[in-house]
Amino acid sequence: MTSTHLSKFAHACALALGLFLLVADGLPALADDLLYAVRAGVLAHDVPDLWSGFSVEDRWVDLNVEAQFEPALMVFGGAIRPVIGASINTNGDTSHAYADARWQIDCDRLFFGVGLGAAVHDGETGPPKTDAKWLGSRVLFHIPAEVGVHLDDHNDLSVYFEHTSNAYTMDYNEGLDRIGVRYGYRF
Repeated sequence: MTSTHLSKFAHACALALGLFLLVADGLPALADDLLYAVRAGVLAHDVPDLWSGFSVEDRWVDLNVEAQFEPALMVFGGAIRPVIGASINTNGDTSHAYADARWQIDCDRLFFGVGLGAAVHDGETGPPKTDAKWLGSRVLFHIPAEVGVHLDDHNDLSVYFEHTSNAYTMDYNEGLDRIGVRYGYRF
């Protein structure tokens, strides 16, 4: 890892931590009425052999930040909530921002969530670049899944996966997968 990579990584970590602290600590009154939870974590970038099947971009660290909102729609024993977030690549490869509808079910201390939404990315949409995924369009489907544990009334720890692709609606659809761990704070 070069000093440039370390500098980019440190800057991205500081930015993500600052945003997380601003939402979690700086706006408690707003959080009581608007937010259900905030989550932040580190994800492996462009992981092969998952949904997309192969890796082209450098495997590096992505920082993920997310806000889950109230109110919820109760469906099939769980709750559907609106979610916004971003996964920011610390090496200058593809990053994206997303908005989802996320269904989550809580079973005592364990929880499971899946969602569907849209992501806007800053990566490549097609040729000629060969060291980046050809994602086909600027707007992609965003499909997340998460399994975690409620540590107490407010704190969570989870494994998080997200897939982005255009679902073969364009000529190029190489897709991008990320997986990692996240910490969450529920209000």
